[in-house]
Amino acid sequence: MRLGVLDVGSNTVHLLVVDAHPGACPLPAHSHKAELRLAELLDEDGAIGPEGVDRLVATVADALQAAEDKGCEDVLPFATSAVREASNADQVLARVREETGIDLAVLSGAEEARLTFLAARRWFGWSSGRLLVLDIGGGSLEIAYGMDEEPDAAVSLPLGAGRLTAGWLPGDPPDPAEVKALRRHVRARIARSVGEFTRLGRPDHVVATSKTFKQLARIAGAARSTEGLYVQRVLTRKSLEEWVPKLAAMTTEQRGGLPGVSEGRAAQLLAGALVAEGAMDLFGVEELEICPWALREGVILRRLDHLPTKEQAALGG
Repeated sequence: MRLGVLDVGSNTVHLLVVDAHPGACPLPAHSHKAELRLAELLDEDGAIGPEGVDRLVATVADALQAAEDKGCEDVLPFATSAVREASNADQVLARVREETGIDLAVLSGAEEARLTFLAARRWFGWSSGRLLVLDIGGGSLEIAYGMDEEPDAAVSLPLGAGRLTAGWLPGDPPDPAEVKALRRHVRARIARSVGEFTRLGRPDHVVATSKTFKQLARIAGAARSTEGLYVQRVLTRKSLEEWVPKLAAMTTEQRGGLPGVSEGRAAQLLAGALVAEGAMDLFGVEELEICPWALREGVILRRLDHLPTKEQAALGG
């Protein structure tokens, strides 16, 4: 069947269309993306303003039209931290439902972490042993750890690259004192959760998902995206530590000129790098591997797990 997964995130609204059936690898067929930056459209009361809601409704409608055009049998719509934490979330969801007919499922932070973990486990397989998965989004950082497809520990922290940039780094380039203050804040916040994971033992394999980690790996020398999904891409703590002060000294425009860094994400890259560096340091990670699959694939895989296989259908299961 052809499925669409509609991800209303803190940075983008992204429709991923895949051809899939139970027991098979979902094959990407189409991608439709629009940058909204909902995390940056919150007012002083933490609400998504009228302009942001209008743009969200229009963007969701466009994505649904794209899903119809591409022949999707079903669309799995969900929203993450920007909508979840908005003070007017109920009104926003009602407006989207009223004008598009879509019920956005709002994922909790722990659900985000678990579904991202599922995607990473399926990508790397059982031979990876104990997995530690890190994911930096626009609004939050997800961390999950475990031996199975369901993690033994999963948390979501309010350390997204977009959120931190808007709240802590107003300058361009940022003031060194503000960078230092953000670094201290990030590490203190991550440190509160480290014990929950380290008591479970050292991971056998550390992996990271998200655009932020992919861009950091790329500027540190990882293969281009055009070289395909199956090329191994790694990020070392040593290379990240070398890049953080360089990024801190750059303007947004200069960061946008780095290999693999999109213009729309350039402003957030320093905050994302501080989170990545802090997480790798506090968890004692020297090197991690980039996973091509993340939350959207986790949502698709979970849906497929609940569909009957051909054999079950033949037996009336």
